Amino acid sequence: MIVNYDRQIVLDTETTGLNNQGKIYLGHRIIEIGAVELINRKFTNNNFHVYINPNRSIQPDAFKIHGISNDFLLDKPTFGDIYKDFIKYINNSEIIIHNANFDVGFLNYELNKLNLKIKKISDICNIIDTLKIARSIFPGKKNSLDALCKRYKICINRKLHSAIQDAKILSKVYLRMTSMQKEIDFVSINNKNIYKIHSGHIHESQRKKSLFVYKLTNSEQNRHNRYLQKMNTIHPCLWIQ
Repeated sequence: MIVNYDRQIVLDTETTGLNNQGKIYLGHRIIEIGAVELINRKFTNNNFHVYINPNRSIQPDAFKIHGISNDFLLDKPTFGDIYKDFIKYINNSEIIIHNANFDVGFLNYELNKLNLKIKKISDICNIIDTLKIARSIFPGKKNSLDALCKRYKICINRKLHSAIQDAKILSKVYLRMTSMQKEIDFVSINNKNIYKIHSGHIHESQRKKSLFVYKLTNSEQNRHNRYLQKMNTIHPCLWIQ
């Protein structure tokens, strides 16, 4: 699989509900897919949005979340009707999802019900879970999409969930959350190359400028290590793991 990392698809789904025992997707279906395209971290307006007839009823608790009714979906296409367009849209791209296990589980379940060669979307896409990113940045805090919007001061302006609206909101959250990581330089002194991370992917470019490297004294290093050990007694410290 060759992934175009410059093309990112921010994706969300709505479903008929959740299975209370075993896999959460068993017996349930996707009723809405919303996806927003980013090229080089810029919105293109080439989005994908579809409502889907699940051929089953929607749970009352799920209806309270998204407000999509059984009657509204009666004349909508089935997943079997739209899967080719969906696969074509996401193929060889980087897919960005909040709490990816949920949406990916449902998408893979839908694909397997059609007995396709493609059994899981990770076969054709690279998947990024923004919930994992958020937890690494804000450990121990609420990291729901609503909580992140509040933290980053992003206007939600919705009463009900919608796959396409949540995908647009998540796009803004993802761009804000990863803005400081867009370009980080790591200097290799031996081969005099600079490694740059762009959206989490490493590319190599020739070093153009000499950089000053400050080396800690033994006393400074020991003092730093003692500080990290003290931090680790309060909360697990990533720097010494």
